[in-house]
Amino acid sequence: MTSPTTQATAYAKPPRIGLVDTARGAALIAMATYHFSWDLEFMGYLAPGTAETGWLKIYARAIATTFLFIVGVSLVLSSRPEIRWRAFWKRFGMIAGAAVLISAATMYFVPGEWIYFGILHSIAVLSLIGVVFLRLPLPVTLLVTLALLVGWIADTFVMPGVLDSHLFDPKYLAWLGFAATPDRSNDFVPLFPWATPFFLGIVLTRLTFLTSLPQRLAALGTGGTWLAWLGRHSLAFYLIHQPVLITVAYGLTFVVAPPKPDPVATYLRQCNTSCTVEQGEAVCRSFCQCTLDQLQAQQLFTQFQAGQVKADDERIMALASQCSAQIEPEPAPQSEPRPQQ
Repeated sequence: MTSPTTQATAYAKPPRIGLVDTARGAALIAMATYHFSWDLEFMGYLAPGTAETGWLKIYARAIATTFLFIVGVSLVLSSRPEIRWRAFWKRFGMIAGAAVLISAATMYFVPGEWIYFGILHSIAVLSLIGVVFLRLPLPVTLLVTLALLVGWIADTFVMPGVLDSHLFDPKYLAWLGFAATPDRSNDFVPLFPWATPFFLGIVLTRLTFLTSLPQRLAALGTGGTWLAWLGRHSLAFYLIHQPVLITVAYGLTFVVAPPKPDPVATYLRQCNTSCTVEQGEAVCRSFCQCTLDQLQAQQLFTQFQAGQVKADDERIMALASQCSAQIEPEPAPQSEPRPQQ
């Protein structure tokens, strides 16, 4: 029989764990450094597409994974011994409102790549889903987490794109995470696969409460550092940091002029970035290099880069078809890629 002392410990409000705030603050700093690389690219200091490729792409995904894991952890911590609905809805309203603000601002400033379902949108929706699972038995949440993890591994490493379908391409469905070619966005964090780190945060935190680990972590302190303070004001930092950083990047142009971009490198990077949405990297490298060679051989490259010759021009479509046919031994793509202006 469980003693009253054990029951009281199980249902007591957990002590604040400063380490969680510190980790969130560190993730915010990492996010800001990544966003500054995007700002430098926007101002011309980095080649177009730099922030979306290579190690920066991996860096961005690691940051998003960390954030969503911490959101899952925090949801459990803030809901013990029971869900405090008033605080929950207040927090949800702030996040959802900020997400709407981000969408509206980016629709105005960058209508071609506006944020229709970014990290804040994902956190808002996952919070609603997560609070339901907090009321369900732990084995149910474990099974869902395992299913998400297996799905992510299969879709990423075993059979890439196996869960994708063009039926989910429209924005009103793309947020679910199964779109084959979702519309471009400066920040796209669909539910799948990004619910995976969120649910891992929930499950692992709930499991720790079967042990004395929360009390031991709380005893470490670390809640008085500037990173912890930053972590406790994460939403305000998220909304403020980008306007500040883009202003800094813009001011830098008056001190050190950005270098003129290499048109060939720019073309190849943009072509590969666009092509890999539907095709494999090897196919896209071959296709983009082939179209570049053909554009230069036909003396169309300069006109194409200047926008004087469009992608639907018969000459461009002909060389794109020719290059697609030359890609071996890969099977012919379902939808023929085209050079990108």
